[in-house]
Amino acid sequence: MGAYKYMQEFWSNKSSEEYESLLKERLIQWRRQPAVVRIERPTNLPRARALGWKPKQGIILVRVRVRKGGQRKPRPNKGRKSKRLGIKGHTVGKSLQWIAEERAARKYRNAEVLNSYWVGEDGQYVWFEVILVERDNPVIKADKNLNWITSNKHRGRVFRGLTSAGKKARGLRNKGIGAEKIRPSRRARRKRKARKKRPTKVEFV
Repeated sequence: MGAYKYMQEFWSNKSSEEYESLLKERLIQWRRQPAVVRIERPTNLPRARALGWKPKQGIILVRVRVRKGGQRKPRPNKGRKSKRLGIKGHTVGKSLQWIAEERAARKYRNAEVLNSYWVGEDGQYVWFEVILVERDNPVIKADKNLNWITSNKHRGRVFRGLTSAGKKARGLRNKGIGAEKIRPSRRARRKRKARKKRPTKVEFV
């Protein structure tokens, strides 16, 4: 059995004592680091390889920390009912993984997000590693498997929900083998519903 097989078994068995002790040590270090940190080697090597990471020039690997839960709104200082305060219950229409990809893309503006994967979490934060590709790097332009991301139509793809995490949050993930995409998307359904609710103009004769 090769080394990659052992790595995959280690990451798949998250209830083992070795995995829990190693993750505990890592989280203690990661909490002290900034929210967006560039790293040289992936934490989960088989997963990074499967999603397109290569140890070559022009590929950037970033670990991003995102806080769990929904949005926190400031408490109003004027009088109103308790249920009208609107402090809790505000959830974003994006997954935490999508938010992590966007934060990495804002930090490295000369690169496009290729993919990302989960590496750890605790009660307050969750960590993702994001794979970014430099658009104007000549090594990337010469790579026939990655040069598609250098075209202008893929510019800002993470902010348009074109990554894997973005498509999943938009409801475009296939439900099964051979299944078609869920169309229309959630945003399109919401717009169509709002359009139907608009009052029609009445012409008086």
